[in-house]
Amino acid sequence: MGGRTARKRQATPAGFPTHLHLSAGLVTGSGWPLCLSGKELLFRDKPAASGSTCTARVQASWPHQATRRMCFHESSFQPTQFLLLVGVPVASVLLLVQCLRWHCPRWLLRARWNLESQEEPVSEPVPLPESESSRQCPPEVVAFYEELHTPTQGQTVIRQLMHKLLVFSAREVDHRGGCLILQDTGISLHIPPGAVTVGRQERVSLILVWDLSDAPSLSQAQGLVSPVVACGPHGASFLKPCTLTFKHCAQQRRHARVFSSNTNLLDAKAWEPLAQSGVHTSLDECRIELSHFSLYTCVLEAPAGHEARKWLQLAVFCSPLAPGQSHLQLRVYFLNNTPCALQWAMTNEQPHGGRLRGPCQLFDFTGARGDQYLKLKYISEGWENVDESSCQLVPHLHIWHGKCPFRSFCFRRKAANENEDCSALTNEIIVTMHTFQDGLETKYMEILRFQVSEEDSWAAPPPVFQPAPCNRLPPELFEQLQMLLEPNSITGNDWRRLASHLGLCGMKIRFMSCQRSPAAAVLELFEEQNGSLQELHYLMTLMERLDCASVIQNYLGSSPAPVLRGGAWENKGLELELDEKL
Repeated sequence: MGGRTARKRQATPAGFPTHLHLSAGLVTGSGWPLCLSGKELLFRDKPAASGSTCTARVQASWPHQATRRMCFHESSFQPTQFLLLVGVPVASVLLLVQCLRWHCPRWLLRARWNLESQEEPVSEPVPLPESESSRQCPPEVVAFYEELHTPTQGQTVIRQLMHKLLVFSAREVDHRGGCLILQDTGISLHIPPGAVTVGRQERVSLILVWDLSDAPSLSQAQGLVSPVVACGPHGASFLKPCTLTFKHCAQQRRHARVFSSNTNLLDAKAWEPLAQSGVHTSLDECRIELSHFSLYTCVLEAPAGHEARKWLQLAVFCSPLAPGQSHLQLRVYFLNNTPCALQWAMTNEQPHGGRLRGPCQLFDFTGARGDQYLKLKYISEGWENVDESSCQLVPHLHIWHGKCPFRSFCFRRKAANENEDCSALTNEIIVTMHTFQDGLETKYMEILRFQVSEEDSWAAPPPVFQPAPCNRLPPELFEQLQMLLEPNSITGNDWRRLASHLGLCGMKIRFMSCQRSPAAAVLELFEEQNGSLQELHYLMTLMERLDCASVIQNYLGSSPAPVLRGGAWENKGLELELDEKL
């Protein structure tokens, strides 16, 4: 038996080992029998054991071919074998793909992804308002928002859109931030740096709403003390809070409360308090840190046991008085003491050719009092009142709720007799009116004086928004005088005495005391009256404020002292009135 077995076995090639161990994952030579046992690959060269169930015949690579038997210790085919034979090619393919992802150009991959996603194209989103994105918008509404958000190149635009009178400005803002300002209204929007993602540009708009129907529905105890301001697009949010600033006319900032309407400009408004009273308000300004864009305004409401008050400005307008003109109408507006309210009155007067006659006069309006009265007290000779009554009433809530009401009087020239025309004697008109709240006529009343004459300059009035030129004090001198005049003196020889010389009455001086810096406000008034350094030096000498006069003298050098313009500032009556108030 042993001999027969030996004769059947073929000799192993010289130099080849009878046992060869290979690590998993290596490829064996062609034509060699495999024997899998655990984690080893074993080439066996001994005869198969008796009772072996599996044999295989292979062709040797050398000339002597022989039949060899392959044996397995456990089973003929195991899962480990399958994972080894299949996993090696799969792992190689995955490794190759990973290498291609890192080393191939990214544009090639993007091109491949675009080809794969052609079935579901993604379009660029259109920047529409949040409330409009979920429904189909009429074409006029789409055009309305497109015009509001179109950059205005730094200009303030006044336009009537969708039956709303709006003042707006728009621009594009990137990661550097930016600022939007509505001219002559005291309204601004600041977008800080970093509020927009780097590489992106966002269109933002700032809108003053002059449509009075958009204001909140208020109770009798509540008063509107600011304009309605909108920031767009509605619902837009940024990486950092934006700052919205606008003016209010409440006398007590702790009684003023900011309201917000989280609605679109064309939708029905839903006004809600934004915070507690006095949170977002300063002395005469609202400053709000915005997390998203919407509509905002400020409402005055005093707590129980307190009296709510706000400042009004009384503005008198009239059309030109032309030679031979027989009638003249003047209009008195009762406005919130904010810049945008006065600009609204000026815009409203433009179609009628009306111009503002003189500076506005302040009025202390009380929310708990009655209606406002306007009484005609004096008309210059040669004119008569056309209206049947010389007293007109303005409902309390029209003023308290910020409706910007006005009352008018119409006058006509009158002749001395039927055969005489005295138009040459009536080339100017002087009118005096009194205004007061019901029940306060003897306690508090404001006197309105109106004078107009035939002037050639009426033919070409200057632009409404163009401020009159004024002299400016040197900044260093301005600051020094402000520090010297700011502290209140027991004798009243401070900024109040200077205000009296400039023609301010006691009520306006009380208003000045509510400003952040009364001395600065009085000096700015002096600048607006085109006062010179010589005139200011004379006033300080007259007030016996030699410290201020010495500071001014340093800027004058050896200039001679001038004569005051007609003694316009030396008003002893106003000075006595100031002393009585003090």
